[in-house]
Amino acid sequence: MFKIFNNLFNTTSKHSKKGTAIDTQKSIIRREVKTKKADLSEADKLEQAKIIYEKIEQMPEFKRAKSILMYWSLSDELPTHDFIKKWNRTKTILLPVVKNHHMTFRPFISEDKLLAGGLNIMEPKSGQDYLKNVDLAIIPGVAFDKLRNRLGRGKGYYDKYLRNKRIIKWGLCFNFQLYDKIPATSQDIKMNKVITPYETIE
Repeated sequence: MFKIFNNLFNTTSKHSKKGTAIDTQKSIIRREVKTKKADLSEADKLEQAKIIYEKIEQMPEFKRAKSILMYWSLSDELPTHDFIKKWNRTKTILLPVVKNHHMTFRPFISEDKLLAGGLNIMEPKSGQDYLKNVDLAIIPGVAFDKLRNRLGRGKGYYDKYLRNKRIIKWGLCFNFQLYDKIPATSQDIKMNKVITPYETIE
């Protein structure tokens, strides 16, 4: 019995150490990216966003998509506001709403219909949760890698939402947010494409 317990303890300890190591690596990357974001000017952000969106608008999956999950960017993220307002005229653009530790999406109507949510992210303050199939998800991340792994802010909302859903998933980021390899586990949902101004990984 002691031998069985000891083996179990050792196995659990190894998994715990592995998990701790991955969490530490993720924290290091988050700090690195935060530092680099602080050096970006607004002009840099807008220029990189312009290049990315010009690429996206030529992609067949985007042209076909009628419903698109997006995000109302924070000040340190690749800007999305103008792109959302532009395409909301012809496509259904959906924005995340966090409720009771899970994420759902509601249609974007206009900027004045947004309200800061629990995470201080602007959310549609009215409307029904969108429960139909979605054609394309354009997703933020702290970092991505060339294997299409994504590192988020650590809450796991996107991973939970996207699990077991058949949605085309694209990660968008500044050039410096793309790494050769980032730590990832089986719980981290891979993207179908990662798009930066310099590269498109698919």
